[in-house]
Amino acid sequence: MFNLFNKNKSISITAPMTGDIMEITQVEDEVFSEKMVGDGIAINPSEGIVVSPVKGEILQVFPTKHALGIKTEEGLEILIHIGIDTVELKGNGFKTYVKAGDRVETGDKLLEVDLNFIKENGKSIVSPIIITNMEMVKSISTKTGNANRGKNNIMDIVLQN
Repeated sequence: MFNLFNKNKSISITAPMTGDIMEITQVEDEVFSEKMVGDGIAINPSEGIVVSPVKGEILQVFPTKHALGIKTEEGLEILIHIGIDTVELKGNGFKTYVKAGDRVETGDKLLEVDLNFIKENGKSIVSPIIITNMEMVKSISTKTGNANRGKNNIMDIVLQN
């Protein structure tokens, strides 16, 4: 007998940035590559505009503006971390358009990032997109190739029942 009421909920995560998708294990920081924070992908961005990958609420914008957290309506928590070791830039090169508590739609502008400034200061622009509450996740399917912000799906998440 089919149990139609016990179907797993799935969430699609849209690209927050335009660029090349990388496997999270290829990120040059073991906190991300060894999935200590969670699982996901990284994007090597070709432009500095960051948009919301989902409909949800901004949980946190780090004081240094290099990272932010979003919670979907289903409770999935996503960390967008711009670059590696960019916390050391103390917010220089970043402009935020949201604050904690703001409601966002997929494609809403969150940040602008000066990618050249990051590179000139010796930091990597590779940007992890991580699911931080993996206990909610039954399975994760990631994409490869090029991503266009607000358009391409980069991850499909099936939630636990």
